[in-house]
Amino acid sequence: MTTEPTPVAARLARRQSAAAVRLRPIRVPAAALLVIALAGCAALPARDAGLPDTPTPSAWSTTTLPAASAGAGAGAGAGAGAGAGAGAPSGPTAPTALADWWRRFDDPQLTGLVAQALEANPGLRGARAALAQARALRDIQAADLLPNVSASGSAQRARPAGGNTANRFQAGLDAGWELDVFGGQRSAVRAAEADVRAAQESLADTQVSLAAEVALAYLDLRSQQARLEIARRNLATQTETLQLARWRVQAGLATSVELEQARAASEQTAAQIPVLESAIAQAQHALAVLTGRAPSALQAALEPVQPVPQPAGDLALAIPAETLRQRPDVRRAEQQVSAALARVSQADAARYPSFRLGGSLGLSALTLGGLGSGAAVFNSLLGSVSVPLFDGGAARAQVRVQEAGLEQARVNYESVVLAALKEVEDALVALRNDRAQLERLQNAAEAAANAALLAQQRYASGLIDFQVVLETQRTLLNTQDSVANTVAKVSADHVRLYKALGGGWE
Repeated sequence: MTTEPTPVAARLARRQSAAAVRLRPIRVPAAALLVIALAGCAALPARDAGLPDTPTPSAWSTTTLPAASAGAGAGAGAGAGAGAGAGAPSGPTAPTALADWWRRFDDPQLTGLVAQALEANPGLRGARAALAQARALRDIQAADLLPNVSASGSAQRARPAGGNTANRFQAGLDAGWELDVFGGQRSAVRAAEADVRAAQESLADTQVSLAAEVALAYLDLRSQQARLEIARRNLATQTETLQLARWRVQAGLATSVELEQARAASEQTAAQIPVLESAIAQAQHALAVLTGRAPSALQAALEPVQPVPQPAGDLALAIPAETLRQRPDVRRAEQQVSAALARVSQADAARYPSFRLGGSLGLSALTLGGLGSGAAVFNSLLGSVSVPLFDGGAARAQVRVQEAGLEQARVNYESVVLAALKEVEDALVALRNDRAQLERLQNAAEAAANAALLAQQRYASGLIDFQVVLETQRTLLNTQDSVANTVAKVSADHVRLYKALGGGWE
């Protein structure tokens, strides 16, 4: 039993007859037409697209930070200058824009290194390639929503047994279109679009991490240079003390014990210099590789000693919710939830019937010139439906697979949010305490410098024991080295805070 042509087939027939193409009407079972009609009204069950609730506080636990003193203590040494400025103010101050936070250090060389890294770093180029790949995959999924048309041609020469040689030439067009009745293909496109947005956020997250890594390597370089200058200056002082001890031994005013103690102290200080020089070289190599160059490419440019850069002191924090919206890793986790949700809908749609329209239009003739004859036209139109009847539960299992992936994406989102909040809180606490430590160390360095100078003068006059000189010089070296190290820590705390706040991309 057959039915009259469907409305779709009738419309196609009218269009092709207008082009002088004769079509044969499609005939499908009436039950199939009923399925198609009912499918147009079908809808998949709605799913919860909301993100999981996360315990986001209304404000940071540390909103004000103690300001560092205006300068380093006396004798603190080159590069061990002032700490960073004041912390985040309390009040309705607008949050600081942190897209180019490295400019707040007012160091042209640091700014140039970050710019070079953002342009040439291999990891960043790989993230850009991953984004291009995600966009291409999205375009592939979007193409499935449209009909596909292909052209074909053939030439055949055959001679049957006992017969004459015959030629046959054919040329034609084939078209097919799978109707997305239950939205499976549209869900696949939504998943691919979410993957593109996640790849964009991955690129931004790579930029954030790369800028922070370059800044930390640069701060480490300047810190090691400052510590090397302090070690060399203290070595010069200890060498003078060693010479003074040698003169006193020659004059019979001291014993050889004091001479050996002075020599041991100077040798210990001298032993620190190769270690610091190695650290400087390694920092130079790290910066070169981060900017996409050979390890020794920046040695000449970074060799001149510069002080540890300090950031501007007018940083104003955004509220936690705004910080989370700014961070690309949180935004990427959000897009991963959207992609997982779309894949659940895609897997669910695969459990329902699929519908496809296809057709072909061509020419067939015994000679190449005969392809222009109207009698050589052949055509066909096909409508098909595929209904999954029994698959052993594979389709339902695939839905459960995607639902488990969705749950994993939601749990990952919660983890990323909590890690982001922890990162900001840790950076704030470290910055506050390192500033307080720096202030105390600067005072200690000033007192140690005064004590060392007085001890050396009194020892030269024979008023104090040599052990006091050694102790004061050792204390001076340790405190000045600690000041230089803590100054760099304060700047590094700012870098980590800028990164935690989501700065470094637009």
